[in-house]
Amino acid sequence: MPAYKLTYFNARGRAEPIRLLFAAAGIKYEDARIEGADWPALKPKTPMGYLPILEVDGTTLCESTAIARFVAKRAGLVGKDDLQQAKADMIVDGMKDILKKLILMVLEKDEIKKEELKTDISEKTLPEFLSKYENLANPSGFFVGDSLSWVDVTFYNLIERVRAMFPGDHLKGKPNLVKVMANVKANPGIAKWVKERPESAF
Repeated sequence: MPAYKLTYFNARGRAEPIRLLFAAAGIKYEDARIEGADWPALKPKTPMGYLPILEVDGTTLCESTAIARFVAKRAGLVGKDDLQQAKADMIVDGMKDILKKLILMVLEKDEIKKEELKTDISEKTLPEFLSKYENLANPSGFFVGDSLSWVDVTFYNLIERVRAMFPGDHLKGKPNLVKVMANVKANPGIAKWVKERPESAF
């Protein structure tokens, strides 16, 4: 079997969707976590100067979405045909805008600007995003086809991050998305990982 080593900071961040995919498929890997003090020495050794990276039998991959897609392919979670795979890519790529806004909000040091960003996300960006994604998900609780895919797992991770920053029932009145979350949580590997994973700041 291939040997997988995922390297990221001691946090969930951009690596968590990848960890969830490994868990969903029951694929063993090394979850290498580094501290901030270790990063300057490691950075020059990475392909593009940032984390996460995934080492697979001597080959190093970077870009979190590319790694997640690769793991999903190995796990059979990308969709059953080319059209489903293209739709999956579309839906995952569509999550990037709200993720960028969430990251900007977290990194903003000016408290007034941070509150403005928070208000914009909670009152405009998030409701619009969730309305669109409710229409993209099907009534059985999957974004593509009739079984779990990396899109569902990626969405689950995003909503968990949103709930940590904006407490509340954001999926009220969105039965398709509620079902997506339930389907992901029902996966035995993911349920086990979520219960046992290390606590981290974000």
